[in-house]
Amino acid sequence: MALRDWWDMIYSVIKTAEPVDILDILVLSYVVYLAMKLVRETRAGQLIKGIFLILIVYIIAVWIQMKAISYLLSETLNIGLIALIILFQPELRRTLEKAGYTKLGLRFSGNTSTDEGIWNRAIDAICDACVELSATSTGALIVIERQTKLGEQIDNGTILDAIPSKELFGNIFYNKTPLHDGAVIMRDGKILAAACFLPKPQKEELINKRLGSRHRAAIGMSENSDAVVIVVSEETGAISVAENGVLKSGFTRESLHNLLVSRLIADNTETTIGKMARKLPFLNGIKWRKEKQHGTEEQQPLEKSVDEEKNKQDE
Repeated sequence: MALRDWWDMIYSVIKTAEPVDILDILVLSYVVYLAMKLVRETRAGQLIKGIFLILIVYIIAVWIQMKAISYLLSETLNIGLIALIILFQPELRRTLEKAGYTKLGLRFSGNTSTDEGIWNRAIDAICDACVELSATSTGALIVIERQTKLGEQIDNGTILDAIPSKELFGNIFYNKTPLHDGAVIMRDGKILAAACFLPKPQKEELINKRLGSRHRAAIGMSENSDAVVIVVSEETGAISVAENGVLKSGFTRESLHNLLVSRLIADNTETTIGKMARKLPFLNGIKWRKEKQHGTEEQQPLEKSVDEEKNKQDE
């Protein structure tokens, strides 16, 4: 009988549902998905399990009429929202920061040819400098600002506002200079500041113990922004790039150049609608009009291109 009542209730809800209700459910499902993604593999995940345990105990206590325990758990749950805000403050702050980084408007026009020219010269300087620093095993940390403004990190560094060049990067990261300890932050194709301190990664305990402070800072910066962060290892001379909290190693000049062009120039000439559509599974096979006009092929995964270049070098 109870099962039939449940079915009748579900049927009545479905029968009276309107299109806006379906949209409401989809939006709520997406918010729940984001919340689950946020707490996964963090200390918040363990706290959520504890909250569910308390909730189950409360339901059982009410059901078997344990008044004292029901009262205590009820009062605990009443202040639960405030407790969650206090306990999850770091996670909530990062979530709100990331929400503020997104653009609400649609961009239908890219950068001007002048901006592309500036970035082309800057990319060449970055790549040349990274190759030279790699050859001499000189540590370097370069943060390239994109949509997310890095004013907080810039303020704790030294303002330069200089045109990038291979020689300037070499002077900054030379280990006898005052500015070598920290990161260089670039904006609009210029070196805006040096000796900048970057935030720590969110899941530092999960990072490989062999990675040094530069690589950890790069991961932390990429987690807190959409910046492209380049690291040259002081121990091995390896060139790595951190994006969205993921660090990839083994870059050569060519693969690094291709990555920076795709992130700093190619992305600026594509509309926001195009970017969103590319992420949808059912639109992955669509060739965009711009690609058809220029006859370009789909870009291969970065890891594959890096591995291919390694194989070529070994041969």
